[in-house]
Formats: sequence, C-alpha cells, structure tokens
Amino acid sequence: MTSDDSGRKHGHADLVDDDQGARARWKVVGPGLVVAATGVGAADMVATLAAGSRYGYTLLWAVIVGVILKIVLVEGAGRYTLATGYTIFEGWKSLGRWTTWYFGPYIMIWGFVYGASAMSSTALPLAAIFPQVPLTVWAIVMGLLGFVMVWFNRYAVFEKITAALVGIMFFTVVGLAVIALPNVPEMLTGLVPRIPEGGLIYTMALAGGVGGTITLAAYGYWLREKGWYTPKWMRVMRIDNTMAYVLTGVFVISMLVVGAEVVRAAGAAVSAGDEGLLDLYDVLKARYGDVIGTWFLVGFWAAAFSSIIGVWNGVSLMFADFWGNMRGVGSGHPDTRVGGKYFKFYLIWLTFPPMLLLLLGRPIGLILAYGVLGSLFMPFLALTLIGLNNGRRIPREWANKWYLNAALGITTLIFVVLGANQLWEAVAKVL
Repeated sequence: MTSDDSGRKHGHADLVDDDQGARARWKVVGPGLVVAATGVGAADMVATLAAGSRYGYTLLWAVIVGVILKIVLVEGAGRYTLATGYTIFEGWKSLGRWTTWYFGPYIMIWGFVYGASAMSSTALPLAAIFPQVPLTVWAIVMGLLGFVMVWFNRYAVFEKITAALVGIMFFTVVGLAVIALPNVPEMLTGLVPRIPEGGLIYTMALAGGVGGTITLAAYGYWLREKGWYTPKWMRVMRIDNTMAYVLTGVFVISMLVVGAEVVRAAGAAVSAGDEGLLDLYDVLKARYGDVIGTWFLVGFWAAAFSSIIGVWNGVSLMFADFWGNMRGVGSGHPDTRVGGKYFKFYLIWLTFPPMLLLLLGRPIGLILAYGVLGSLFMPFLALTLIGLNNGRRIPREWANKWYLNAALGITTLIFVVLGANQLWEAVAKVL
C-alpha cells in the first residue's frame, strides 16, 4: 500500500464541499465524543476514585498525561483513515499476516467476555436503586436494550443517544466534584510529576487508562459513518477528537476530586472492580443524603450504558470490516457497514452468548486468554500506528512528526508494563 495507492483509494470522494467541512468545525458532538464516552466506563471511574482516595491529588498530572496520550492515539487512527481512505484493519493487514492472526482471535474472545462484563457493570447501579430485581435480570435487560438500540438505529441516532448519556454522566460527576469543594491549592501541587511510594502501577494505570479500549481503533469507522472520510475533514477531526478528550479529562479529574475530598475524608475503602462505585454510593448517601446518592447511581448507569452501546456499535463495525476482508468483499461493502450481515452477526455475538457467562460464571481458561490478548492490544495499536503513519503507507504531508512518534513510543512502553501486570494478574487467578 503506497501513498499513490492511498490517493487512488479516495477517488471522487475528495470532492467534498469545503463549506460543509467549514460548518462541521463548529459542531461539538461527533465521533470523538462517542469514542471518549465508550472508553470511559466503570473501571476507569473506579481506578480514578481509588487513586484519589489513596493519594489525593498527587496523580493529577498522570490524568492529564493520559488525556494527551489518548488524543495522540485516536488522532493517529483518524488521520490514517482520512489521509489514505483505508480502514484501520486494511492498514493492519498491510503490515503483515501477523496482525490478522492476532486481531481475529482477540476480537472474538474479547467480545464474549466483555459482553458479560459490560452488562454486569450497567446492572449494578440499577440493582442498587431497585433491589427487588436480581442483578442478573438487570444485566440481561441492559444487554437486550443496547442490542435493540444499535440493531434498529443508524449512526446519527446512536450519536445523539450517546451525547445524551454523556451529558448525564458529565453533569453528575462534575456536579459532585463541585459539591465536594475541591482544595484548589492542593490540586495545583498535583501538576508536579511525582510517583508516590508503591504507586507506580496506579500512576501508569491513570496515564494509560483514561478511556483506553479497543474502541479507540473504531474512530475511523465512526468518521466514515459520520460522512467525514477525506483529508478535507482533517481539521474537523482534530477539533472533534481534542474537544472530546478535554471533556473526558474534566470528567476524570472530577472523579479524582470526589475520591480525594469525599472518600478519603470519610476514611472509606474502595473495593476492586465495578463494586467500588457502590462504595462511593454508600459514602455519598451517608454524607449528603439519598437524593445525591441516587443521583450518582444514575450517572454511573449512564457511563456504563454509553460503553455498552458504543462497543455494540463500534466494535461490531470493526469485526464486520475484518470479516469482510477475510471474505474478500472489501471495506465499504454493505455487509460491512451498520446494519450489514457481518455487523449484525457480531452484535448478536456481543449480546447473547455472554449471557451464559452471567448465568454460569467465567471459565478460567477463557479469562486467561482474555487477559493475554487484552494485555497486548494497546501496545499493538500504538506500535501499528507508528508503522502506518510513517513511510510509504501514508502521504508524506500527513505522516507523523517526531513528537508524535515519541508520544506513541511512550504510550507503547506504558502499555507494555501495564499489559505485563495485567497478564501476571490473569495467571495468578488461574494458579
């Protein structure tokens, strides 16, 4: 795949109306917001809450670094798609068969395990508000609701729903941070990079985990669904991506404030896993009353459910493109788009087989495979973006600058360490 090939890939698509692109620059809601909302789920909220309750504002700088690194990753994926007209999977395929041999098993195992995890996360706040209904029932209902919303709606509707959920989660968490009255002078000290004793993994998790999932690589597919698919949309894409992750940064910093000012002050411990947010609910209810506690649960639900519909849509598009290329129909074929048969197959895979895990528990071997493959994905994405956005695979004018390569290298290093830690934990569960 050469830069000349890339130019030919666009063909007549380059004839996009400049006025249309100029108008879109002022739209806040776009695929970037969808990526950010999907990536920030219950696990990110718990990690940030735990960091705030344990270290106060010491790791504020790591949150900001994490936002910058995600802007670089998502911008790289979007820039490759706009500059070449190829999807990210087509780019991976150009790097060699090894990418396909990794990505194929990964997306199938990841979807099976993540489907159950996402449904359970979304069910937790609902089961707390309505304890008469069992958690498993709520989880299945949430999975079915996400399935119906994605199966029957096109991208434009999906984007509006995501924006509404983002509004709820943002208003909730930022509102809680305001109520908690953050200590601004102490916050400013958190801008100085330092790693607390015994906090290396926490630090790297915050720097690497702000909205970091497979859906980062789905950005190019959502750009296509939005109608942004040539270099003329490059500036629009960059504004969209940056604004979305700045909002994400505000959200995550607000969660850090709540951990530092509310949980830490109460002397409470935060449980591992999504249940840690229920610990926060108990603290909020004790300190501010039932109304504030329930308000938080609604925001918790919005954050978790936005991840469900984001993954159900975005990762289904990624699978559809992967399988379409394996079947020889190529990217852009109706079967690989929203509503296509490959898209619908993976949507079913995400929803119904994982319900067995909700009922039967998680097999140890599957968890180990999930841990191994999952620990490799973010380094895989960062490294392949270095390969795709340098040299002959992208027009020279859109190639990485040195500082972008440096940022991707740092990101790779962070995720290799985090991946090794994740893999160690997965093996420890088996042993």
